[in-house]
Amino acid sequence: MGFNIKYFSIFAPLLNRNGIMREAMLPSFYKIMTFKEQVVLLLNNSLLEKPSVFLIDISISDTYKIVVTLDGDNGVNLQDCIDIARAIENNLDREEQDFALEVASVGVGSPLKLTRQYIKNIGRTLIVNTNTTTIEAELIAADETKIVLSWKAREPKKIGKGKETVQKTEEILYTDIKQAIVTVNFN
Repeated sequence: MGFNIKYFSIFAPLLNRNGIMREAMLPSFYKIMTFKEQVVLLLNNSLLEKPSVFLIDISISDTYKIVVTLDGDNGVNLQDCIDIARAIENNLDREEQDFALEVASVGVGSPLKLTRQYIKNIGRTLIVNTNTTTIEAELIAADETKIVLSWKAREPKKIGKGKETVQKTEEILYTDIKQAIVTVNFN
């Protein structure tokens, strides 16, 4: 029976008994993962074990410095960062590729990036920059497409002189948000 070449497409160098390099065909499903792919796979697997923690950002520099930024539905504690760091570090070979690893929670005052972060922060005050305005208001709702803000404003009375306090609400699509930051209130 013949050998069906259509299922084989990757060539890899191998050494024969005499130490001479030759090519060998490997099955097409055999794939050598890049360093970044290995890190992302390990990170995703470790996040599966912590469903309340989610990835905000990962970057890997040319010098193999890995920076992982996390957030969580109930915040991120030190143990979460340690567990994720160990899951990555213990499964990479420093002999193969030396690297530096930093795992941290998203900082106070960092811009919100994901819908999940908006939902987590319902009830808190945000500063939202759009293309046309900046609003500081309470986030009262968030879904997959938009947020709803509520705030009090002083406006001229409809009848008579002076101003009155009115409650305002506004829906803002995520696509219209340039930046949104949770404000820290020390009261």
